[in-house]
Amino acid sequence: MKKVLKWLGIIVLVIIIFIGASFYYVFNMKPDVGDAPDLTVELTPERIERGDYLANSVCVCMDCHSTRDWSQYAAPIVEGTFGGGGERFDRTMGFPGNFYSKNITPYGVGDWTDGELFRAITTGVDKDGEPLFPVMPYHYYGQLAEEDIYSIIAYVRSLPSLKTEVPAREVDPPMNIIMRLIPHKGEPRPVPQPEDKVAYGEYMTLASGCIECHTPVNDKGQIFTDSAFCGGRVFDMPFGTLRTPNLTPHNTGLGMWNEDLFVSKFKQYQDSNYHSPTLDMMNGDFNTIMPWMMYSTMTDRDIKAIYAYLQTVKPIEHEVVKFTKR
Repeated sequence: MKKVLKWLGIIVLVIIIFIGASFYYVFNMKPDVGDAPDLTVELTPERIERGDYLANSVCVCMDCHSTRDWSQYAAPIVEGTFGGGGERFDRTMGFPGNFYSKNITPYGVGDWTDGELFRAITTGVDKDGEPLFPVMPYHYYGQLAEEDIYSIIAYVRSLPSLKTEVPAREVDPPMNIIMRLIPHKGEPRPVPQPEDKVAYGEYMTLASGCIECHTPVNDKGQIFTDSAFCGGRVFDMPFGTLRTPNLTPHNTGLGMWNEDLFVSKFKQYQDSNYHSPTLDMMNGDFNTIMPWMMYSTMTDRDIKAIYAYLQTVKPIEHEVVKFTKR
């Protein structure tokens, strides 16, 4: 009996040591993406212009890093909050904790180096070496051309300062462990020539993060790659459940859409005659997380390229109910 207890004690001790060592490794050695690069981005007019386009029309960085008005359709940005952060992603929306977008004006990131901004955008690791919650799609931005990331940094540096304080995040376990294991070094690629419409469209689709919202995810928030673009990702909101539409060329997705219809879907929100209705979501009015007002400013060429690429992905039959009231 003493031998049994002795061996049980040894086994328990080994387990405790293993768990302790694992926690030490995760919280002290992860994420491991290397130091921020020694980088100074030249703030040329061309870069700022390109960064403006990417941040507001394609990657739509400013959508999350501002405050959105959910009383209007597609929740446009509230005037005076541009880049000030503070948009909340919380437990009522199905997130594992309470998260807030960062102030990316000089007040929020003025003491960050260009290399630290580059590392955050492309690997998901902040100035202090802490992981960003992957609602920030850094795993896609890390695949963009480095020059495009430099342009976004140049644009961010041009923003006027907003003295907005952002609350500290609260991360529920086990996500506080999982999110430390997700960041990895980016694998940048060149921008394809626009003449190669499908390849260029794939790049623009990546930059726009379409696959992130329009693909179902597992309980760790990782997309099911074999169901890419089939829609149905669930977003629990205080007013109901939103599900993203199918973007594959199946008839339950974009199979019946032509290029003109696809472009017009975006451009209708740029029309000067368009006025958003006032919504009461808590009483069941439908809204969308899709920032249509921002994506509507994408060029026709880029929208057409995205359409061309989406027509090449695997057709998946998936009829989606886009909204269910609470």
